[in-house]
Amino acid sequence: MKALLWFVLAVALVVNVSTSFAFDGVQQALISIGTGVTALGAGVTLFLTRSREA
Repeated sequence: MKALLWFVLAVALVVNVSTSFAFDGVQQALISIGTGVTALGAGVTLFLTRSREA
């Protein structure tokens, strides 16, 4: 499960950065918002499911 979340996080970040070069205007903004929300969701889920051992 965590490997999939790390993969989703990495892909979302790469797509978010690459949209700046590939698209313009509203299309770029919508893709960036979608990938940003996906990256935040994956990051928060990874944080909440982390091992709490000291």
